[in-house]
Amino acid sequence: MSKTLLLCDCLGSQSVDAAALSKATGLTCSGCHTSLCTTQIDIAVKAVETGDVIIACLQESYRFAEVAEELGVDAPLFIDIRDRAGWTDDKVSTAPKMAALVADGMLPEPSYRSIDVVSEGTCLIIGAPDIALATAKTLVETLPVTVLLAPGAEIVPTHEFDVVLGNLKQASGTIGQFEVKIDAFQQSLIGGRGTPGLTSPRDGALSQCDIILDLTGGSPLFPAPEKRDGYLRADPKSQPAVAEVVFAASQLVGTFEKPLYVRMEPTLCAHSRAEKPACSNCLNVCPTGAIVSAGEHVSIDPMICAGCGACAAVCPSGAISYEMPTVDHIFRRINTLASAYRKAGGKDATLLVHGDHGAEMISLSARHGRGLPANVIPMEINALSGFGHAEMLAALASGFARVDILVGPKTERDALDPQLALALAIAPEKASILDISDPDALSEYLFDAEPLTAIDAPILPLGTRRQVARLAAKALNPTSETIALPVGAPYGAVVVDTDACTLCLACVSLCPSGALGDNPDLPQLRFQEDACLQCGVCTNVCPEKAITLEPQFDLTDAAYTQKILNEEEPFACVECGTLFGVKSTVEKIMEKLAGNHSMFANPAAARMIQMCDGCRINAQYHSQNNPFASKERPFPRTSDDYLSKRKDH
Repeated sequence: MSKTLLLCDCLGSQSVDAAALSKATGLTCSGCHTSLCTTQIDIAVKAVETGDVIIACLQESYRFAEVAEELGVDAPLFIDIRDRAGWTDDKVSTAPKMAALVADGMLPEPSYRSIDVVSEGTCLIIGAPDIALATAKTLVETLPVTVLLAPGAEIVPTHEFDVVLGNLKQASGTIGQFEVKIDAFQQSLIGGRGTPGLTSPRDGALSQCDIILDLTGGSPLFPAPEKRDGYLRADPKSQPAVAEVVFAASQLVGTFEKPLYVRMEPTLCAHSRAEKPACSNCLNVCPTGAIVSAGEHVSIDPMICAGCGACAAVCPSGAISYEMPTVDHIFRRINTLASAYRKAGGKDATLLVHGDHGAEMISLSARHGRGLPANVIPMEINALSGFGHAEMLAALASGFARVDILVGPKTERDALDPQLALALAIAPEKASILDISDPDALSEYLFDAEPLTAIDAPILPLGTRRQVARLAAKALNPTSETIALPVGAPYGAVVVDTDACTLCLACVSLCPSGALGDNPDLPQLRFQEDACLQCGVCTNVCPEKAITLEPQFDLTDAAYTQKILNEEEPFACVECGTLFGVKSTVEKIMEKLAGNHSMFANPAAARMIQMCDGCRINAQYHSQNNPFASKERPFPRTSDDYLSKRKDH
């Protein structure tokens, strides 16, 4: 049974073309109502009771959800077309945009992975004695509390909570799993008159807690402290701020669901090979320190990861993939919005990518300002930093004329800015980052933006990030063969100085993606550009420093084939003629060692350098003064030999 789309013009404040929406979406529309949440609530009740209904209203979704709960049926699907489309000063029809938003809203939400985190509420408070002790007295009725004061502070005896002295040397972990290391650690001694005595200072004391309440007012204990679950800090001079974190700490008891934001595939990681450094993109952009080096790959602590998605955007090999949602789902949403908009008659749309902050901006602009233009289609995502060049190019190649990314005050730009630069190198002037905090200014920018034209033959974005980026680049640059890219791009060529290269093939043995290869029959260095990650391990391992990287995008089919970067004539064994090694290398070794080294002082020994493995072994075995030679092998003894020496015979 087809679903029914329940429309409402919100007291006539927006124009909704029910017939056009029904035709574009394939859904049944029973006309457009005026006040479904109040005077026409009976219509909504009947539709919800029937089931298979989509209500085009998000503001009053709680009201319709309550109706569904009273009726004992599942809550319907809610899609906002008012703030994002209907409330606008644009005189152009918003029906294509509404159809795209409805199609996007109907996509099934993917399932996500998560783990349970248990917090018993054990709280460590650090800070000056006055504020730390006062806070402990407030929290002690809710949480088990320990106060850490600086060495030399006076301890007032109390049985309500523990007070210790020391310097917090190190802290690690997250909610329910914090580990702290304390130097000059001292505890009060129980009993005695007057001020309690203290134990002897001890360095390296270890302890665990579930929550850390930092009231020192100094530097945070962790990078990106606002993203570290269970770590709360406030300015000790601000009473409202302290009260806020005290309340927040009191709520951190129980079992919590921790999303697993990313998935790691170590075998694809190009972080290092043979202790030679290579790619460290994810390490450079992770704001929380959740990523650390672990030998030839990196390791991600899922408990510390805050889900910004930057690591997945900059990973050249796909070893790190974002899971909330997956890149496949993002590509599907982009294609759905673009195709539904075109199907409904829309042209040259702009994709406005935003997060929570952007959604609030759009809502305020719609209610109190000009709203969004009819050709600007908003798409809200969880992690703006994870919207990389591949997603930008996919949107442009799917039929959008422009991509604008509306960032918020807390958006990490370390990954986003280079990704935009990479996208602009491939599609100039078609993408931008909007750092706008005023809703009216946002509307003015979008209404005044220079109109651009979308491509005539959109693509279907399927595959990995690298595959979609290459497909999109070819669609956006149909007449180009090679595009120069900025330094650090994950695509490009390897340039070899043939005069310096000795064809030792160290680069081949360590290349993590297999872009560099050899020929088992001839001394050759081969390269396939499509597979190159530009990780740099080849440049770091080359003993002759003969390799340099050239970031570029080869859009021809030659990128999929192996080409020879360097080759030389093989050397023929002087004994059997078998080809082995590189002629120039063997000649260079002869020049340096023959007659100049004690092991190759005589011509016979030096000649072994020019032999293949088998001939070299034979020559060494039969040579004079062979170090592996033994005495002449004795003849086998028989009974006759034994008896001939006996006296009684």
